[in-house]
Amino acid sequence: MLSDSLIEVNKMRVVEVQAVKRESPTVKSIFFEDKLCAKAKAGQFLMVWVPSVDEIPLSLSSASQGGGLSSVTVAEVGEATKALNQKKIGDLIGIRGPFGNNFEVIGKKALVVGGGMGMAPLMPLIENLFKERSSITILMGAKTRSELIFLERLKEAAQDDVKLIVTTDDGSYGLKGFVTVPLRKVLSSDIFEMVYACGTEKMIHRVYSFTERFKVPLQASLERIMRCAIGICGSCVIGKYRVCRDGPVFTSEQLRKVEPEFGRFKHDFTGKKIPI
Repeated sequence: MLSDSLIEVNKMRVVEVQAVKRESPTVKSIFFEDKLCAKAKAGQFLMVWVPSVDEIPLSLSSASQGGGLSSVTVAEVGEATKALNQKKIGDLIGIRGPFGNNFEVIGKKALVVGGGMGMAPLMPLIENLFKERSSITILMGAKTRSELIFLERLKEAAQDDVKLIVTTDDGSYGLKGFVTVPLRKVLSSDIFEMVYACGTEKMIHRVYSFTERFKVPLQASLERIMRCAIGICGSCVIGKYRVCRDGPVFTSEQLRKVEPEFGRFKHDFTGKKIPI
């Protein structure tokens, strides 16, 4: 049986696009105003309905806590995301949520690892860490310089005790290679109370392997196919967990329980288990 609070967030609300910001040639942030999103926590996600197209899960890349606008950040990878990125100020979209759990700020020494669009749910977390005056090291990666997102936002929000390391696969900006390339050196040269990560599951699995080796706790946001967002359809299952209800943020302890599947298999739209 669904709780009253889950029934409330699961109701479709129609919101007006208040602003659109281009983050890269293929990525935009869509801003809107919503009372429930004003209560959202870093790491939670929405189901976004693009009229006449589809409904898709997207992490909140900013929340309007204390007033202002909330946003989702979307890359053009299919019909629905392309249609959403074509929305203009004044257009209408539907939203359900926010759903799922959230990142927890623990300690004062944090390492944040984001790959590509994985930076979207990490940005509200990073801004929370800034507010807590945490000492932060950020590893941020993308395929190429043009695909790096939120660089300016990071610079605007950052304080003195922040170290930013940027990587690109082709070496067009920062260090050349995957974002996990400098991870071993960073973990071996400093002590962190918590590591936070989001990106492709292969990337997150690599981060998990390093944090286990160096015995540092991890909170990672996973992505799976999501249809209902309330734990009914089962399309987002990973081992014993449903990503939409038990996640999307998982701890090291939880990830240990799904090691046979984590980073190796996922379910397609038919429910069939396929290699990642």
